[in-house]
Amino acid sequence: MSIPGPLSGVRVVEMGVWVAGPACAGILADWGADVIKVEPPEGDPQRNIFGALGQSDQPAVPPFEIDNRGKKSVVIDLRDPAGKEKMFELLSTADAFVTNVRLAALGRLGLDPESVRAKFPRIVYGVITGYGMTGPDAHRPGYDIGGYWARSGLAHTLVPPGANPPGLRSGQGDHVTGMSLAAGVCAALFDASRTGNGRLVSTSLLRNGMYNIGWDIGIQLRFGKRESTRPRENGRAPLMLNYFAGDGKAFWMLALEGDRHWPALVAAVDSDALRVDRFATAKLRLENNTEVIATLDELFAQRPMAEWAERFDAHDVWWAPVNSIVDVIEDPQARASGAFVPMSPRDGEAPYEAVNSPVDFDGHAVRPGPVPRLGEHTNDVLG
Repeated sequence: MSIPGPLSGVRVVEMGVWVAGPACAGILADWGADVIKVEPPEGDPQRNIFGALGQSDQPAVPPFEIDNRGKKSVVIDLRDPAGKEKMFELLSTADAFVTNVRLAALGRLGLDPESVRAKFPRIVYGVITGYGMTGPDAHRPGYDIGGYWARSGLAHTLVPPGANPPGLRSGQGDHVTGMSLAAGVCAALFDASRTGNGRLVSTSLLRNGMYNIGWDIGIQLRFGKRESTRPRENGRAPLMLNYFAGDGKAFWMLALEGDRHWPALVAAVDSDALRVDRFATAKLRLENNTEVIATLDELFAQRPMAEWAERFDAHDVWWAPVNSIVDVIEDPQARASGAFVPMSPRDGEAPYEAVNSPVDFDGHAVRPGPVPRLGEHTNDVLG
């Protein structure tokens, strides 16, 4: 029998749009919080993401579902003075307020951090911005492509000099940033339980992108240089690289400690092409990196993935499959790890699954409530 989540009894009011803010509040809901999602009469625009992309015939919106399951949807028109009063009444019942609405708009609505915390000093106010709370571009719109990927330097590190980054998958930076704010809100809630005072907690897409490539930025700060991303065939770490097996399936070598892991790889591959003096040490393999990669490409193409997997495991070679989306859904280890959660279908919907949030608590099984319809709980919550 599942026990309540660690945030059971905590009320969170969310005024989030698109992904990052709703993702933060969605994580808090998965952890047991009572999350009330405040939406304008037209709804969170993420509800219509497929329409925005010209694909309005989609019957469901999984990107909205994953970040908004188990919440209560309340419609409040904040352009109406009566709506603002309802919002303040709702905030008076909340332990935390989470938003990713732009700062200027929050100010116009009287929902900026200073105004809200002056009225409700116990509330934890969590806000996500594109580029930070202050500075010349604090007002700029971001999305995760702008703040997390592009401006942080992260996208630039993906490709060799002179090449444009590939198209990036949606929501990655938003989810990372949402998780960061969820952690910050929880820390502030813990502090409020001791002091009786709330805090302003903020994070940005920019800061999360920079933190995620902190190694690269740190080397530049410390040594004044960084090595540009290289083409795969000239990679400086041939044993930490992706390869194709003979049947076209891809895998990633994970032999980070070169001299420790090299003998096991040589034994698994069992080819004299690797038993040569110029490949004998990590230093020599770095000096001859293009030849090492080319040799491994040729050798790995000689056997199917299943045979390499058996050989690698027999010799304790560290590796991982390069899964497609279909592969990872069918991966028994992903399923055993608790990566999927059964959703609560609405009337007429078939049972379905979604990705689970990535933190587990002993004894608590995430069983999210239905994805709320727009304004479904307005009367119940505001009545």
